[in-house]
Amino acid sequence: MNYRIKALTALCSLIMAGASAQDMKRLTLEEALQLGIANSKNLKIYDAKIVEAAAAIDEAKNKQLPDLNVSGSYLRLTNANVNLRNAQQEQEGGASSAAFPNINQAAYGMANFSLPLFAGGRIRFGIESAKYLLEAARLNGASDKNEIAFNITQAYVNLFKASQMVGVIRENLAVSEKRDSDFLNMENNGIIARNDRLKAQLQTSDIELQLLEAEHNLNIATVNMDLLLGLPETTQLEVDTSFIGQQVDTKSFAEYEQLALQNRHDVQAIQLQQQAAVLGTKAAKAENLPTIALTGGYVAADIPKFLTLTNAVNAGVGIQYNLANLWKSNAVLKQSRARETQMAASEALLVDHIRLSVNQDYQKAFLAKRKIEVYEKALTQATENYRITKNKFDNSLVTITDLLDANVSLLSARINVVNARADAALAYKKLLETTGTLFQ
Repeated sequence: MNYRIKALTALCSLIMAGASAQDMKRLTLEEALQLGIANSKNLKIYDAKIVEAAAAIDEAKNKQLPDLNVSGSYLRLTNANVNLRNAQQEQEGGASSAAFPNINQAAYGMANFSLPLFAGGRIRFGIESAKYLLEAARLNGASDKNEIAFNITQAYVNLFKASQMVGVIRENLAVSEKRDSDFLNMENNGIIARNDRLKAQLQTSDIELQLLEAEHNLNIATVNMDLLLGLPETTQLEVDTSFIGQQVDTKSFAEYEQLALQNRHDVQAIQLQQQAAVLGTKAAKAENLPTIALTGGYVAADIPKFLTLTNAVNAGVGIQYNLANLWKSNAVLKQSRARETQMAASEALLVDHIRLSVNQDYQKAFLAKRKIEVYEKALTQATENYRITKNKFDNSLVTITDLLDANVSLLSARINVVNARADAALAYKKLLETTGTLFQ
């Protein structure tokens, strides 16, 4: 009966393993970046902002096109009293003796045409400003694409570290369980005390808890990566570890700083916004100028039994000037000039921030690279220490506590090396993100 239960359990495990294998997806960092960018919800928002900015150009261009308005009305009148007098009757004080028809309805229609000829440059400045803002929106989207690429890279590195952590702890758990089995035989043969065997089993229990925590972190990192890439949450991802050994471009700090100032899209975007603000100031100044337009119209009316009007076409040139501009303050001009000052100050602050960020990330990348050397040396030392301690324990020269401590030190050294390599790769990617060259 127990044999059947074990066989059924093994069969279920195989089925589950096969299902998991079907959902397993091997993914390189480059593939993750392409997939994440294509499915980024944030970028969809910026795509909509670009469409909105493009529509603003159409709105500005529409102001240079003619306007044509058509209107009409039909009216019902109740007991209208109409009295028409000519000039002579007005002087004589008399009224027309002719019987006037009873008017109880009227209808009229008209069409008005207007084409701006001169608006002080407001229309032209508005179109140019909208074009600058459209390009700024595109550059902001590219800047955010670079930032999103780093977020994907960071999630990829976290997934790598979590999977490597699980692998290292599982290997250590297997060694620890093998040691427990050997110690149990040694206890049965009276070679070691029961207390020493329990100490070893206690460490195995601690490693099992570490493995549970590591598997939990791996599951969370996998779900986070799936959501970033637009994949089903049940997709199991296999990380390509080759990214930690990719060639790193070694440039000086000055070269990275210059690279950032040339490639950062947010700097270029704020420069375009500043140019748009300059055009806004010119458009605000044009508010004090008159506007000239070509006008035209058509009127038709029909009042039964009294009046019929057709073919009343008019055309001319109209001028409009708001005399209130002579004593009213041009608040729009003041706002636009203040916006220019804000853009100039924001650009200067952004450049300072970029210089500082490049410096910090350059130092972090250098530090992360040096840490790998230190941790690899520590791993070599911990490995040799465990080997020596194991030999001494086999010859009853050290206690079980010394052996377990050496094992803990070895496990910690292995984990530190894995994390250091991943952190160094991430630090370099962060430097590229700061320079605006991570995803181009």
